[in-house]
Amino acid sequence: MVVGSVMAPARAQVVVIANGSPITELDIRQRIKLIGTSSQKTATRQEAINELIDDRLKVAKGKVYGLEVGDDEINSAFNSMAARQNISPAQFAQALERAGMSANAVKSRIRAEMTWNQLVRGKFGSSLRVGEGDITRAMRDRNESENTLGYIYTLYPVTFVIPNGSSAAVLDDKRRQAENLRARFVSCKSGLALARAQRDVAVRESITKSSADLPAPLRELLDKLEVGRLSTPDVTPQGLQMFALCDKKASSAESPAKRELRDEIFARRFEAEAKKYLDEVRKSAMIEYK
Repeated sequence: MVVGSVMAPARAQVVVIANGSPITELDIRQRIKLIGTSSQKTATRQEAINELIDDRLKVAKGKVYGLEVGDDEINSAFNSMAARQNISPAQFAQALERAGMSANAVKSRIRAEMTWNQLVRGKFGSSLRVGEGDITRAMRDRNESENTLGYIYTLYPVTFVIPNGSSAAVLDDKRRQAENLRARFVSCKSGLALARAQRDVAVRESITKSSADLPAPLRELLDKLEVGRLSTPDVTPQGLQMFALCDKKASSAESPAKRELRDEIFARRFEAEAKKYLDEVRKSAMIEYK
């Protein structure tokens, strides 16, 4: 009814329809804030509208190919964003609300990006593949040695468990306990037994990781750590996490430098194919401004 549309809140007013999917004034306002938060730049209204249109088209194109990202995957990605800020998903949602955004607005963006990522990888997989020849040529262009070593680490994650909502005093006490354990930790055999004997300390099964698979900060930390010792405590949502380095072997597997270069080349190719494909999708789309 016309009267109803006049009485509807301005923020719910439909501004654009992209392939039958409406984009409202509220969507635009939230996207402007989201771009500002994630990229530290002030987006124009049209930039926000363009992003929202692209998101609608990405999800719609995914459905054409039978590709729909499930809610569990979206929630997992959202929870990971919260964990990187050392807060719970509920606290993250509250922080978004205070900043003028909703959790659903963020999840909509996540859904579009995950859908598009899978779609582009599936459609252009062969042209995105980075071979050893690509790596060799790139390293020659940079005058870098191909003989850089990688390592295989055997690690035991050790966590001093801290309940959510604990006071700063509790955290300080746990940190003192963690540092005390580090000082006494001189071998994995005796040190892991010490850790397991402590209250509220979780020692997980060993994990084997290539240095190329580790984030740079952890890789640098392990490079300086002696075998049989415990790393410095790092605050995580579960508590204070450390790693016992129980073995370190030089490996002919891909080095961190090669992995970084491979990822760089892949990212460039992915971006080029994704942009070209999105331009094609936009040309055939029905976009109506109200």
